[in-house]
Amino acid sequence: MRRIDSLDDIEDGLVELARTDLRLARAIELSGPVPLRRKPPGYAALAEIILSQMVSKASANALWRKLELAAGEITPSAVLALSPEALREAGLSRAKAETLTRVGEAVICGDLDLEHLCRLEGRAAIRAMTAIKGVGPWTAEVYLLFCAGHPDVFPAGDVALQSAAADILGLETRPRPKDLYSMAEDWSPWRGVAARLLWAYYAAVMRRDATPVAAG
Repeated sequence: MRRIDSLDDIEDGLVELARTDLRLARAIELSGPVPLRRKPPGYAALAEIILSQMVSKASANALWRKLELAAGEITPSAVLALSPEALREAGLSRAKAETLTRVGEAVICGDLDLEHLCRLEGRAAIRAMTAIKGVGPWTAEVYLLFCAGHPDVFPAGDVALQSAAADILGLETRPRPKDLYSMAEDWSPWRGVAARLLWAYYAAVMRRDATPVAAG
């Protein structure tokens, strides 16, 4: 599996996507630079993605700061040491607090190796992550995109991707996740770059916060 580790990898993907789909070629012209947005794999990165579910970028950043202040550092042991009351005071919903706890427990006991997952084929890695209650496909897919540099993962449940796809593809309404996933199959094996392109288009052309946000 070729990883998306550099801007050169992004550029190679964009060249292939432009050849594959003229609508994406136009989107590339309009979007400007497509960022890499890589993060080191591990619990902190996954926690950041979990905190960003269904909230704005500003809200996600605020949650991160509060949790970091309460825990001292974002590690499994530090988060697990916090009481439910402390997690609530940090602004976490019950669902997010429980998900962070379950993930932390799985990491500590060895059931979840977040670095090893980055070396797995996409579907296998997603199955392993979504076996933990509270970690859905969107969370797993975003983790694999930005922490593993997976080239062919596409989080079709993302609202920004749905909106950008509707605009780029000339759709009357925002596509449902399963429909967008089907459309994106034509962009394989560069769906990870296609997702980055659509987020860049969403920010540059539609003038909105392009932080990944899962659909409800």
